Amino acid sequence: MSNKKEILAYVVIIIIGLMVAQHLNVVVSGSMEPVFYRGDIVIVQKTDLLGIQEFDPDSVQVGDIVVYDASWFSSPVIHRVINITEINGTTYYEIKGDNNKVPDPYWVTSARIKERVVTIGDQPLIIPKIGYITIALKGL
Repeated sequence: MSNKKEILAYVVIIIIGLMVAQHLNVVVSGSMEPVFYRGDIVIVQKTDLLGIQEFDPDSVQVGDIVVYDASWFSSPVIHRVINITEINGTTYYEIKGDNNKVPDPYWVTSARIKERVVTIGDQPLIIPKIGYITIALKGL
């Protein structure tokens, strides 16, 4: 009987670990400095986590830091929404890295926004420098 409880405990720990890992995103560039830096990990909410919507991408506001699928870059981008406009009934978001001189090359729709960085007040939740392990393993 003890072995079944032990196995169940391991399964629960693994599931919790996987769920927590889904809410961590490694910063791979300096485009958002000094808010966060390359190698930091940001805590995120997801638009779709196994069918659960943790936040509605249509609720994104100017100032939010989002993770989106950029058509101009091969990996998801973590930048700040700087402007929102509506064109022919579709909402578009202008997004820019705080440390970049110009906005990202294309406006995006809410369908491309996959995550939002969790903030307390106006400070994003960050785990500093731990992401360097992932960056090294992926060769980024």
